[in-house]
Amino acid sequence: MPVSRSNALVIIPTFNEAKNIASALNQVMDLNDPDILVVDDSSTDGTAEIVASIKSRFPGRIHVLSRPGKLGLGTAYLAGFEFALEHGYTCICEMDADLSHQPSDLPSLIAPIREDRADLVVGSRYIKGVRVINWPLSRLILSYGAGIYTRVITRLPVADVTAGFKCYHRKVLEAIPFDRIKSNGYSFQIEMKYWAWKLGFRVREVPIIFIERTEGDSKMSRAIVYEAAWKVWELRLKSLLGRMKPSA
Repeated sequence: MPVSRSNALVIIPTFNEAKNIASALNQVMDLNDPDILVVDDSSTDGTAEIVASIKSRFPGRIHVLSRPGKLGLGTAYLAGFEFALEHGYTCICEMDADLSHQPSDLPSLIAPIREDRADLVVGSRYIKGVRVINWPLSRLILSYGAGIYTRVITRLPVADVTAGFKCYHRKVLEAIPFDRIKSNGYSFQIEMKYWAWKLGFRVREVPIIFIERTEGDSKMSRAIVYEAAWKVWELRLKSLLGRMKPSA
């Protein structure tokens, strides 16, 4: 099979995603465009072995970064961003392994970057209606309410502030100081969007359909929610104090 050299990379963090990862990888490969980087936090359920098997079928298109333990979503993405920048990718995407993000939506995230219509494209659950399937009402209220709460405090002009399905132009990631990003989960997603916006980059939302995972266990926790609630105040204070400057 020929080696792909796309200018787009999809970063997929994994921790015990054996029930989903094969389908996720194959669906992205079916697009015949973006490469993949799997950042695995020492899964114990065979995830790494499944990834290795599929990787062998797509030489040069699937990459793996193995980490020595469960180190968190935020640091997984930061490690993936560094890999993407070092290897010359221009369009750098985030995607969950559990198929809540539909790989078929990736082209709509990547195209505005390639066409110079945006610097950060967010796959949004909350534009053109509420586009979430199989969530209980309590989870939907939490997520939607988090968006209102965040926008009121930070003025961030994004409907889906906690969205984790995104595509960055590399210049955005080159400008954000990774050593000052300390959050995980919801707060990581908010913090990265806020930095991009405060640094003057063009942020665009495109509608996607979010489908709650049907296999494996959710990584959501009360600690993640609390972290996000406090992080927005920290971001607002940093902005007011003029502490949000680009990387040198």
